[in-house]
Amino acid sequence: MFIQTESTPNPATLKFLPGQEVLEVGTADFPSAETSDASPLAQRIFGVDGVAGVFFGIDFVTVTKADAIEWDHIKPAILGAIMEHFQSGQPVMAADHKPTSGHAEHTGEDGAIVGQIKELLDSRVRPAVAQDGGDITFHGFDRGVVYLHMQGACAGCPSSTLTLKMGIENLLRHYIPEVTEVRPVAV
Repeated sequence: MFIQTESTPNPATLKFLPGQEVLEVGTADFPSAETSDASPLAQRIFGVDGVAGVFFGIDFVTVTKADAIEWDHIKPAILGAIMEHFQSGQPVMAADHKPTSGHAEHTGEDGAIVGQIKELLDSRVRPAVAQDGGDITFHGFDRGVVYLHMQGACAGCPSSTLTLKMGIENLLRHYIPEVTEVRPVAV
């Protein structure tokens, strides 16, 4: 098994490409070891000292390191953990895991606007963000303000504010006049 790695715009995050499917659909975010119960692979990666976060996409694993740790010190152990997991035959996610779209549900009078927001995120934003090892999902809409949750390489990325304001906010405002601003949320 050959696992490729790619840098991301976030210097604390590296993207690992195992050359096979990681998740059948959707994404899975594990911002800490305490949240990794649903994934044997995430638990194995968190077993490496210095790992601060794990994120899965369809065909990649994104790992965020603690600030004080250098990639040269933990990258070989992470590669080993990923390789061991896939060779073990264990599932990536526990059998009771239910994949979701990642978007928060929204009910109310703004349903049509929220539908447009989610469609634009799914068709224009999320594929581009996945290339960088992350994901951005809808969290809420209130009086013109769209709240988005950033995951994987996007969480804590130095360029994430620029991406939100100059990229996503401009895109949404262009297609949906009711949108006035985009803000990040921490979940």
